[in-house]
Amino acid sequence: MPAKQSSLNIDLLKRFARPGPRYTSYPPAPAFHAEYDARRLEVDLILNNDENAKPLSLYIHIPFCDTLCYFCGCTTFITKDRSQIRRYLNALKQEIAKWAWYVKKERRVEQIHWGGGTPSYLEPDEIRELAGFVKELFHVAPDAEFSVEIDPRGLRFEHLEAFKESGVNRLSLGVQDFDERVQRAVNRIQPESLTRDAMMWSRQLGIDQINIDLIYGLPLQNVETFGKTLQKIVELAPNRIAVFNFAYVPWMKPHQKLLHPEDLPSPEMKLQLLHSTIETLGRAGYEYIGMDHFARPDDELAIAQKAKTLHRNFQGYSTKAGADLYGFGLSSISHFGNVYAQNAKTLPLYLEAAERGQFATKLGYRMSKDDEIRKFVIMRLMCDLEVDKGEVERRFGIMFDEYFDRSLDMLQEFINEGLVQQSLSTIQVVGAGRYVLRNIALCFDAYTSTREQQKPLYSQTV
Repeated sequence: MPAKQSSLNIDLLKRFARPGPRYTSYPPAPAFHAEYDARRLEVDLILNNDENAKPLSLYIHIPFCDTLCYFCGCTTFITKDRSQIRRYLNALKQEIAKWAWYVKKERRVEQIHWGGGTPSYLEPDEIRELAGFVKELFHVAPDAEFSVEIDPRGLRFEHLEAFKESGVNRLSLGVQDFDERVQRAVNRIQPESLTRDAMMWSRQLGIDQINIDLIYGLPLQNVETFGKTLQKIVELAPNRIAVFNFAYVPWMKPHQKLLHPEDLPSPEMKLQLLHSTIETLGRAGYEYIGMDHFARPDDELAIAQKAKTLHRNFQGYSTKAGADLYGFGLSSISHFGNVYAQNAKTLPLYLEAAERGQFATKLGYRMSKDDEIRKFVIMRLMCDLEVDKGEVERRFGIMFDEYFDRSLDMLQEFINEGLVQQSLSTIQVVGAGRYVLRNIALCFDAYTSTREQQKPLYSQTV
């Protein structure tokens, strides 16, 4: 859906500011529990390998970084000790090999993603070794999407050569903001020239599918300075741009206490930053995909959204809706069938399990039918900005309005404010409703409620 002009009523949208999930999964990760363990995972993996098994999407977590970014919400480990990285990679290979034993060789891997931390913190030979190991154990399709998250700081041309030789065809470059004052405030000094070099080298090597990641809501940001960053990003012409809402959650990420709360933009300023971003990127020809993603009209994400085949997972928006996700490494989450399984979140626990040849699963969840129904509705809202009631009824054998009577009561507030339109057959997010997409999805969430006080588990929706 192309970006459209929509009026910004800050007072209205501020009323919807509350904690809520980003819906990279449903149920959200806080619903996972320790009763789902490695033993249950093994049974489910066996059952997930029959003649009807789906293609695979592999996620590999590289948690290491050279320095700590104060805003970071990822699972990271700061080290300059290369022996620690070597030990982790050896354990990671043991885990990957154990999972591969449960996978038929003919199952195609259609997508690989390396996240972090900083995958580009690996040395070139380590990149080649890990990628080659995966290809020895799995049937990676020749046209598989292989994406890697890149930190331009410390990046060398040799890194990109190794990624290219390993089959990488998409890069996500972390930028966050070009403004020097903002960079100093979040302890991420990254001159603009580093990002330009990374893009130039990538294109020289033929890796021309490039995403750039930005964050709004960081300390000292305002519309004028962030607008300059946006204009520079537009000049670089990436295929996709992700502009994430900064999740300030110091109760979950204690290092965020190193930020100065008084420097954070006000709720009004954050809304203005978001509105300005959508307008700027829309004028530059990027289409608004969903909550935080923009893409060129000819990009796979934009095409998938028009075809209503877009998917959302732990990496954000994806075109691989029909694949089972197997996650490897510290804190990684797998999702296949009706199962979620998450690895240990601390490095000692992960290494202990992997080095013993055990699954590192410490948390998980098995979905009920109600979970699957609600997940489908929420994901269609997040991906398509609309829900076809008839499709839900045919797929799950329910009467939509009857099944979701309480949800529709909660949705009425958004309808009254002109943020949602409902007919006998559809529910559509309209106008400024995109700014409160998470709140709208909350109406269909059985684990949270827009009218209940929440524990501090999530970032603010607005």
